[in-house]
Amino acid sequence: MDRLDAMSVLLAVVEEGSLSAGSRRLRAPLATVSRKVADLERHLGTRLLVRTSRRVELTDAGRGYVAASQRILDQVDEAERAAAGEFSEPRGELAVTAPVVFGRRHLLPIAVTFLSEYPKIDLRLHLSDRHVNLVEEHLDIGIRLGHLEDSSLMATRVGQVRRLICASPDYLARRGTPISPDDLKKHDGISFRGFSSSPEWRYRGDNPMLSVEPHPRLAVNSIEGAVDAAVAGLGIARVLSYQIVDELRSGTLVPMLEAFAPEPIPVQLVYASQGQRPAKLRAFLDWAAPRLRDKLTRL
Repeated sequence: MDRLDAMSVLLAVVEEGSLSAGSRRLRAPLATVSRKVADLERHLGTRLLVRTSRRVELTDAGRGYVAASQRILDQVDEAERAAAGEFSEPRGELAVTAPVVFGRRHLLPIAVTFLSEYPKIDLRLHLSDRHVNLVEEHLDIGIRLGHLEDSSLMATRVGQVRRLICASPDYLARRGTPISPDDLKKHDGISFRGFSSSPEWRYRGDNPMLSVEPHPRLAVNSIEGAVDAAVAGLGIARVLSYQIVDELRSGTLVPMLEAFAPEPIPVQLVYASQGQRPAKLRAFLDWAAPRLRDKLTRL
């Protein structure tokens, strides 16, 4: 039995939550995955998993063995990467995640020039508005909007983004420009319900009286859809400054109530703090951080 291979199979099953999901991730037959887990349990002389119709659960022995297996496989992976020169020269695949609009409008241009500078690195850019676990999804670096809650991650702050309330000039000409948050009660609104850093209808000096929002004529889970609707004159939208850079410059959207805006949201590059940093990760941080800082100072 190849114990390292068996450990990898076990970790895949545990991370995915079931034997069948683990087999899909590994692209291996379910029977093969099940056999390798059973062989490992037989070798150890103890049960590692409790199998149910839908999921697998770790036994006490399984929890300890999985934690040790993860450490062993991480050490083996680090040793192999070191032997391949990944710690001495920027090379290999680098996986980066960011919110969809931020990634497309602001990170992607930086990534393109980075790849031109580092021809031995291949970049996998994962754009998603959901909160992504870097370790579980095998990602090297993430763009995080908001305060960092996961203490296991290292962070490099690159700036901040403002929370804005905006509308088209046409809408404001028809309905008038709000002077105070309370005026929003008389207006139509467009709500974006996407991810945890979505701006709320709150204002500086927050209190229940100031948690005011317009009548929600449209709720959408795509920020591009919310921005398009605001440009079309449907109503007032709440956005983050990086999401409407082009619209602000062209004048198709106008910010308002800026004196009442809450504190800006920090933007950080985050990465796992496990062992020595590969050269490809150090290279991307050194390349992206100053360029993102420059972009964010102009948002």
